[in-house]
Amino acid sequence: MSPVLRPLPPLVPLRDRTVAVSGAGGALGVALLQRLHHQGARLIALTSQPRALVLADGSGGTVPLRSVPWCCGAEAALANLLPEVDILVINHGINAFGDRCADAVQQSLEVNALSAWRLIELFLALPERPAGTPCRELWVNTSEAEILPAISPLYEISKRLLGQLLSLRALDRQGENPCRIRRLVLGPFRSGLNPYGLMNADFVAGQVIAQARRHCGLIIVTPNPLTYLLAPLAMALRHGYFRLTSRA
Repeated sequence: MSPVLRPLPPLVPLRDRTVAVSGAGGALGVALLQRLHHQGARLIALTSQPRALVLADGSGGTVPLRSVPWCCGAEAALANLLPEVDILVINHGINAFGDRCADAVQQSLEVNALSAWRLIELFLALPERPAGTPCRELWVNTSEAEILPAISPLYEISKRLLGQLLSLRALDRQGENPCRIRRLVLGPFRSGLNPYGLMNADFVAGQVIAQARRHCGLIIVTPNPLTYLLAPLAMALRHGYFRLTSRA
């Protein structure tokens, strides 16, 4: 007998969904917003820049988006905005490179880990969507530094903390229509945080969206083959350990 082929699930729809992206003024934030625009999403740019963000759409026009200024430590100010959001992309961060002074430690932990964690908590606390409607989604950029060296100790420490907190929080998703969490494990791409990155931010953004639409919970984009082996293993071991040793 010939095997029965199951039809592939439909791609995750992005058209007319409201997507908010933090770190919107950075290289990946800009690339994600432009790619999401071409998918028909309604866009909210969360940016630390005092002026409204304006992005070119590649055809001589501009990307229609709502620019919302905010800063780390003021996550609660976004509480009234988040109920409008279908997909929250947590993408902001800093890189202290080799600096290890007390201020660099404080800033790295605050921006890369604690600020993201507060946004995660605010978003996951929102009421669940009614059955039959697309659930909310949370995309969190923990980066490849979560599991591998990034030649920046404080960046690695803060991103690993974020990854651990995300794994711990993901255990509590319950209900018929919970928020879908997607983890972005991204290798080095050219940006203000890493001018020597091997990949182009637009390529990375395209891969992120393509994998998310194909229902991937662990999204990996990197030229390093080790990451494709180590990341799923690390996530599975951590998931099992946290489930055995913690409670809601």
